[in-house]
Amino acid sequence: MKGPAGASPSEVIREGELEKRSDSLFQLWKKKAVVLSKDSLSLFSPEAGKARGGGKELRFGSIQKVDCVERTGKYVYFTIVTTDRKEIDFRCPGESCWNASITMALIDFQNKRAIEDFKSRQEAAEHAAAATRDRRLARAP
Repeated sequence: MKGPAGASPSEVIREGELEKRSDSLFQLWKKKAVVLSKDSLSLFSPEAGKARGGGKELRFGSIQKVDCVERTGKYVYFTIVTTDRKEIDFRCPGESCWNASITMALIDFQNKRAIEDFKSRQEAAEHAAAATRDRRLARAP
């Protein structure tokens, strides 16, 4: 399934709005339009919109975990930690459950990747064992 223009071509799980803490000195919260797919979280400025592209894509392959979930008042605060240890802070209204949606999509992605890795290692081991067996049979009188 094709997502909105600028989003990953992966199946879209959810669309909506989050607030991201800026990296500037004042660390202001900025609203972002977001698209959650099976392999990424795409962020767009609300002014530019998803249709025009130009957003930032956080691919799940580069995300280590969703961390520091804290509920205060009407917001849930959470941090996405990347594989290069960068921390990106977000907040959302408590009832929106964006942190749970992102966490579940990330876990699903990581589980699928682990299964694929296991299968490819298993196939490689089977091929190596078959090659060894074939060499032994070729040497037998």
